[in-house]
Amino acid sequence: MSMNKPDAPAHWLTADEERAWRAYRRMVIAVQARTVRDLAAHGLSEPDYEVLSTLSERPDATSTLREQAAKMGWSRSRLSRHATRMEARGLIRRAPDPSDGRGCYLVLTETGWDTLREAAPTHVASVRRHVVDRLGPEELAALGRIAEKIADAP
Repeated sequence: MSMNKPDAPAHWLTADEERAWRAYRRMVIAVQARTVRDLAAHGLSEPDYEVLSTLSERPDATSTLREQAAKMGWSRSRLSRHATRMEARGLIRRAPDPSDGRGCYLVLTETGWDTLREAAPTHVASVRRHVVDRLGPEELAALGRIAEKIADAP
């Protein structure tokens, strides 16, 4: 396939489709920027919070690097580099995974638990302020259905 000559003509967006797409992009960028700013008050990035909150929901506050990377949509190497930075801050620790010689477990530390307990109320308030409280019940239900439909697509 040549980069200069597409196999099929582009199926361009209609004005309504483009308006919806651009509104969606503005929404994602705005909400993400606002919630990231609120988490920064606790010295956390969005990925830090994702790792901490996910680990807190797991038995023994432990997950394999492979499972965590898949949940976040990251490569194992990208998450491994991020985990190294979190480990240096004492938020998590690594433990060997006996079933995967190249893998490891990520384990939430007491410092990680404390940090999460401190940041969680801020994060929930941020999500409420920037999304939940701006929508009525029907809109929120529709947003949930739409998000699941798009996220679950192959």
